[in-house]
Amino acid sequence: MPELPEMEAWRRQLDEPVRAFPIEKAGPAHIATLKTFDPPLRALEGRRLAGARRRAKRLLFPTDDDELVLLVHLMTAGRLRYLRAGEAGPKTPAFRLAFDGGAQLVLTEAGAKKRAGVWLLTPEAAEAELAHLGPEALGLGVERLAPILSGDSRRLHSLLRDQRAIAGIGRAWANEILHHARLSPFAISTQLDADEVARLAAAVDAELERGLELRERGAKDEKTYRVHDQLGEPCYVCGEPIARVDYEEHTVYYCPRCQTGGRVLKDRRLSRLLR
Repeated sequence: MPELPEMEAWRRQLDEPVRAFPIEKAGPAHIATLKTFDPPLRALEGRRLAGARRRAKRLLFPTDDDELVLLVHLMTAGRLRYLRAGEAGPKTPAFRLAFDGGAQLVLTEAGAKKRAGVWLLTPEAAEAELAHLGPEALGLGVERLAPILSGDSRRLHSLLRDQRAIAGIGRAWANEILHHARLSPFAISTQLDADEVARLAAAVDAELERGLELRERGAKDEKTYRVHDQLGEPCYVCGEPIARVDYEEHTVYYCPRCQTGGRVLKDRRLSRLLR
């Protein structure tokens, strides 16, 4: 799933192009992709976008008259592309905006499941739609991170991925951040000491900034992730093979030497099923 570095890189890439021309035609949209019906998509036609914004893992495209906001959530497999006039694109995207002059903004989604979403909202409705999100992860700092950790007793990997607590981090960057901070993904948030909290805050910024820089340069996953999806590969710090814990919906990657003192983490839910 695209996370803060990927979404912010796309936002920066799209910000100028989407404001260049008025919208000629809004849609069509796949029935599973379009989440709202009022205002109708045609309400965008003839308007200009004021650029691209981002909140957590969502992209927002407000109109320059401040009357409407197009909100896009890519989920796991969605991808958003700006096609210049004449540039070839998909025949049946999940969503399309056509601009005067021939440029297009298209949303595609791999696989049969259509989980990506597009909403057309008023600014007030968009604000309400995003109200549940926690503070942005990048730039959070120790002073704001500490009370989040002390106020919610959970494993760190789970807490970092909770968008209501901290917005923008998913499973991949949680793996990278916790390795950088030399903390176990199973460490309990309320049990961290001051030094560990400071290491975690610094790691959040360092890893998200590293990811953003690489994504802006067009780096693919294999050039970006150093821990995530690197099972069996040597840790870039100590050389120990990267290990993992499998869950039904996601996988945690970590270095046993750097993060858990040599201890191999067990998935208790899976262990119970095997008894």
